[in-house]
Amino acid sequence: MHLHVLGICGTFMAGIAILARQLGHHVTGQDAGVYPPMSDQLATQGISVWEGYAPEHLQPAPDLVIIGNALSRGNPVVEYVLDCRLPFISGPAWLAENVLQARWVIGVAGTHGKTTTSALLAFLLDRVDHSSYTTGPIEPGFLIGGIPKDFGVSARLGQSPFFIVEADEYDTAFFDKRSKFIHYRAKTLVLNNLEFDHGDIFSDLAAIQTQFHHLVRTIPGNGCILYPHQDQAIARVLEMGCWTPSQSFGGSSATWQAKACKGTPIDDGSCFSVWHQGVESGRVEWELIGQHNVQNALAAIAAAHHARVSIPSACHALRRFNGVKRRLEQRGKIRGITVYDDFAHHPTAIATTLAGLRARVGKQRIIAVLEPRSNTMRAGTHRHTLGPALVDANLVWLYQPADITWDLGQVVANLGTRGKLQDSVDAIITDIAMLTKPGDHVVIMSNGGFQGIHGRLIAALERER
Repeated sequence: MHLHVLGICGTFMAGIAILARQLGHHVTGQDAGVYPPMSDQLATQGISVWEGYAPEHLQPAPDLVIIGNALSRGNPVVEYVLDCRLPFISGPAWLAENVLQARWVIGVAGTHGKTTTSALLAFLLDRVDHSSYTTGPIEPGFLIGGIPKDFGVSARLGQSPFFIVEADEYDTAFFDKRSKFIHYRAKTLVLNNLEFDHGDIFSDLAAIQTQFHHLVRTIPGNGCILYPHQDQAIARVLEMGCWTPSQSFGGSSATWQAKACKGTPIDDGSCFSVWHQGVESGRVEWELIGQHNVQNALAAIAAAHHARVSIPSACHALRRFNGVKRRLEQRGKIRGITVYDDFAHHPTAIATTLAGLRARVGKQRIIAVLEPRSNTMRAGTHRHTLGPALVDANLVWLYQPADITWDLGQVVANLGTRGKLQDSVDAIITDIAMLTKPGDHVVIMSNGGFQGIHGRLIAALERER
């Protein structure tokens, strides 16, 4: 079949395209913004992508159009699909019908950490011997909202009963306003955390909790729900009704706990022991940092254990985990100045990312560069929590897009001499290239391409040699 994907460069829809290609379909697509890393991996998979939403790319008509949730009524290609009565489906529905049937689905939901936790789970099931099913690793399928460095792709079908999916609460499509994760029918469910986000579609936290409870209702009685011990928003969801065995992680009385390794000079999350039901069961020494990643690892180990992976084997394997692109990913080190790319776009994620780096680098300067690109950030929902989230940065540059609906100036004013507002990426690059010195760490945070600032800054730093 010829499948055409609308919104193909979104992290989820790119994964859908790759899975369809691996099933043997001819896949094409289009998107308003085509940029790495998703555009690169689509090209590697031999999938043709057009920029923009011109209807002529649907001529001749494909057998099926898969429509991403970024498209709405009024979009010219959506109107063309409807007017010509072309068959169409949402990405989550296509995934459920064509990939997830008869699989043991492990879903990872929550406001933060979904991508890293999903990547950790895929890695553990892929690299650890799994005697319950086979004499070796089991090659799970997965669809992740980022590119794990250990796999080089965000999605694959796999050759085992297991499929890991990043279970997003955002709506499914313009014609299906349920959260995407309702479609997946997970057997093992990780609820990483829950905060207010996606203010463009949810009126308040209670509205998100309603969707999360719809998700809880779909988990079978022979499944497992893993949840953070001290997350009150998640606790309220489970109090609405839960029919599945559940286990907590994090917290001093949780089923699953992580404790810093004794004798480590810096508690930056790079070494910790795993405790299960009060018994020390393994030790993790790895390259990732930050307490948020410790919690991500704990959740992944617990979910892998439900899929019959031993705790010691999982802990031992994680020392080889290489992380995910755009999660505090080091893009270059020029003249002793380290440049990172990070996907953080919510105050909590911004704060935990910077706190983790601060624990690792001590008193060295951290320079944060933030593009407030998400719909929630652009609407000003986080205007009062954004400044405090940047506390671990010595200097902060905020980029002000032309179409943002609120004044970032007050956030910058509250940062005092640490903050600077710019409406030009070129100006940010010039500023940072001039003032940085050896030992500095520049963290660029955005959930988009940010006009290629990472490579452009590295080039500018090289010219300053």
